[in-house]
Amino acid sequence: MAAFNRYKLAHVTMFSYDGPVSESYNELRLRPRHDESQSCLSFRLTTYPASRPAAHLDYFNNWVHHFHILPEHKELRVESEATVLVHPQQWTAVPLRLTDFDQRRDALKDEYFDWLAPSQYCPVVPEIGDLTNHAESRCDGSVRGFVESASELIHDQFTYKPGSTHVHSSVRDSLATRAGVCQDFSHLLIAVLRQRGIPARYVSGYLVPRQAADARAVMENVIGGQASHAWVQAHVPETGWIGLDPTAGEFVEERHIVVARGRDYGDVPPVRGVYKGHAGQNLSVDVLVRPALDDDGAELLQETCAAPPPKLFDNEQQQQQQQQ
Repeated sequence: MAAFNRYKLAHVTMFSYDGPVSESYNELRLRPRHDESQSCLSFRLTTYPASRPAAHLDYFNNWVHHFHILPEHKELRVESEATVLVHPQQWTAVPLRLTDFDQRRDALKDEYFDWLAPSQYCPVVPEIGDLTNHAESRCDGSVRGFVESASELIHDQFTYKPGSTHVHSSVRDSLATRAGVCQDFSHLLIAVLRQRGIPARYVSGYLVPRQAADARAVMENVIGGQASHAWVQAHVPETGWIGLDPTAGEFVEERHIVVARGRDYGDVPPVRGVYKGHAGQNLSVDVLVRPALDDDGAELLQETCAAPPPKLFDNEQQQQQQQQ
């Protein structure tokens, strides 16, 4: 197990425009976090056309890179690569009863306001109350039991179906279709937990697929191995923040790599930007997440997940800026 907690990530985003555009301003959240749960050992960001990215930490302590490209262009390619060491997590199992937790709810409101208030993608709707009651009726009466029950309930009752929702869908859309993707499942779980007074936050990142050929490994490769992933962290008093993945149907393990945290997807989109021009755009994303070491502890050499970058002219090569 120890050899497989170090991972290499490659994330390529390609925008293709059906006409020339200019004055493209972009904001990225692609650099993995560096905290008690993981260490970001290296990070590199490259854009074509070339740019000079700058970085800062946002309100939630996520790394944000921003860059602009002023000349006309018909394609924009953003490549990020990182090496991450994930640290084993241990949670103390303190069986705090929901009845005892209810006596503390008022004290949590100020400290965890951002993680308790309704948000754009996680509004208060009546159907969330039904899910909350159902999750509580099938749990063991503890806070952690409720959190686990709510995650399992969403995993069991909603169908993973790409295309059933869109990037701006809220929990209302998922409740109507009873289907969605990892973003939707995470928003549903957040809404249920907040309804019960349990602080919850949205996490974007990557899921490293299992090195196996069974159905579960195939599913994980679809939901996390070929694109970015999303899950939830819930705050359980006397235990701390614990991660739950309602899409995969499990607690978060060492194969989950955190990039950013926020109230919902609106706080942490991987790529967001605007441009000047009347051209439409097509977006493609390619992600590769894999162990950095093989079974013998040797470094794996494959470095990229997509086609080679376009050949640059000499003056573009001189202007190319990489963010470490």
